[in-house]
Amino acid sequence: MRFLRRKTHFDFLGQKRRRIAMMISTLVVVVSFVSFAVRGLNFGIDFTGGILLEVGYAEAANVESIRSDLFAAGFEDAQVQLFGTATDVLVRLPPQEGRDSTEIREHLQRTLTASGRQVDLRRVESVSPQVGGELAERGGLAMIMVLLLIFAYVMFRFQWKFAAGAVAALAHDVIVTIGFFSILGLPFDLTVVAAVLAVIGYSLNDTVVAFDRIRENFFKLRGVAAEESMNTSINEMLARTLITGLTTLLVLVALLVLGGESIAPFSIALIVGVIVGTYSSIYTASATALLLGVNAQDLIEPVKDPDLIDDLP
Repeated sequence: MRFLRRKTHFDFLGQKRRRIAMMISTLVVVVSFVSFAVRGLNFGIDFTGGILLEVGYAEAANVESIRSDLFAAGFEDAQVQLFGTATDVLVRLPPQEGRDSTEIREHLQRTLTASGRQVDLRRVESVSPQVGGELAERGGLAMIMVLLLIFAYVMFRFQWKFAAGAVAALAHDVIVTIGFFSILGLPFDLTVVAAVLAVIGYSLNDTVVAFDRIRENFFKLRGVAAEESMNTSINEMLARTLITGLTTLLVLVALLVLGGESIAPFSIALIVGVIVGTYSSIYTASATALLLGVNAQDLIEPVKDPDLIDDLP
C-alpha cells in the first residue's frame, strides 16, 4: 500500500514502450482473429439451440456409461461431461429435427434413470435453432451499437481523437476477451455476452477518468509536450487504477471459485476483461490519441469574433 501512495514517474507512453505495446496488442488481436476463423467459438445452447440437462447423481457418475446409454437410446450426438463435482453431469443435445422437445426430455430422463440410478434432474433448458440464431445476431448488434454510442459520447465530452482512442481500446478489449474464449474453447453463452458488455462499461469508466485528468493537465501544465503531460496524468491515476482493478479482481476470483460452474464463464470473461481493460486504458486509448496528434489546442473552443457577429443581419 505504501507503493500506491507514493508518486510514480513511469514512462508509460515513451516512443519505445508505445511501439512494444502496439506490437503486443496487434499480435494478440491477430491471434484472436485467426482463432475465430479456424476454431470459432464454443457456442452454448443459447446460440446453437438444442436441449441442456443438468443432472445430479447420488454417487460418482460414470460418464462413459452414461454416454453409452444415450447412444443406445438414439442420442448419438449427446455431449456428456462432469459439471463441478464428480456427481454432477451436464448433458447437451444438438437440435433434434422433427422431434417434440417434451418427448425428448422425457426420453432422456428415462434413459438417465435406467438401471436403478438415483437421478436428480436439476435443470432443463430447450432453445430452438431460430431463437439461438436471433440471440447471436442481436448480441453482436448490441456490441456494435454500444461502441458507436460510446464514440459519440466521448467525442461530445472530449474530442474526436480521444473518442477514437476510447473506441480502439474498447474494441481491443472485446476482441481479446472473446478471442480468449475461442483459443481455450470455453463455453460462450449469453452470460459471456453480458460479461463482455460489463467489461466495456468498466474499461470505458477507466478510460474516461484518465482522459479527464489528461484534459486537466493539458491546461495546467502549459508549455509541456503532450506525451509528457499524458504520462504525468497516467502516473497520477496509477494508484486509483491499480486499487480499482485489484479489488474488482478479488471479487471476481471469489465468484469464480465459489460461484459454481454455471457462472464460471461469466467470471472468466470479467477477469480477462478487467486485466485487458486496465492495460488498454493506458497503452491503447491514450497511445492512440497521442498517435493521432492530440494536444491542448484540440480542447480549446474557438473564440467567436464579435465584429463578425455584429455584421450578421
